[in-house]
Amino acid sequence: MTKNIVAVHDISCVGRCSSTVALPIISAYGIECRLLPTALLSTHTGGFTNFTYLDLTDEMRNIIQAWQELKLHMDGIYSGFMASAEQIDVLKDLIDIYKDAENLAIIDPVMADHGELYSVFAMHFVEKMGELLPYADVLLPNITEACLLTGTPYQEGVHSESFIEMLIEKLQARGAKNVVLTGVMLDEKYIGAAAARSTGQIDYVLAEKLPGAYHGTGDIFGSVLSAELINGKTLAAATREAVDFVVKSIKNTPKSADKRYGVEFEQTLKSKRKQGQ
Repeated sequence: MTKNIVAVHDISCVGRCSSTVALPIISAYGIECRLLPTALLSTHTGGFTNFTYLDLTDEMRNIIQAWQELKLHMDGIYSGFMASAEQIDVLKDLIDIYKDAENLAIIDPVMADHGELYSVFAMHFVEKMGELLPYADVLLPNITEACLLTGTPYQEGVHSESFIEMLIEKLQARGAKNVVLTGVMLDEKYIGAAAARSTGQIDYVLAEKLPGAYHGTGDIFGSVLSAELINGKTLAAATREAVDFVVKSIKNTPKSADKRYGVEFEQTLKSKRKQGQ
């Protein structure tokens, strides 16, 4: 029987991110992708102006109630952008209803990057996001989010292994079981992730650092990682697949492309299909 993941993400109608990334990628890895939308936007908020925005908190509750009547089973719950602190409570309810010993709750605490909290959030949102850590079988923060969640001063640029491991230890002390910390740079040439298991083992999964900054790569990373974990890959192997997929997608994107529209991950999926034939 085909396994499934419910992706708890916003729908940004243009801009290759969140659910418009999760749906095709998770499906391409042979997993049914169900959707619990958090908000509806004309575009994502990075670099676009005059975008429309519709909060779907009430509808999220209605959807979950309707699902309960269907007695659904979820193999994975993968969350991303939460539009409000109230939605974090909705996500906790979803996990309480569907979590069991066999499935995975994969939580990306989307709220910050490059040392700054996103402008749509206030510091109380960080405190609320911290309530999700004990719910996370796998937590997917970037460096900025990890610093905010642990009260650690942000360090820009190259990071020491001791700094990375300190962040991971603090996150696990707050309840996160496994942590995949993204945006890890141990030197100027390579960037990637640190995959930390609940046993204490940490695997550094790095790749060549490419120039530029593209929207949506975190969602691509999380979607590939989630799919591979549900398919039975180890944390380190799933992280390796996700890092490589993002790198290939960036390389498949013309340098002249408007970076607001994300990377051409479709070409990466297309090449993977050809390799599998």
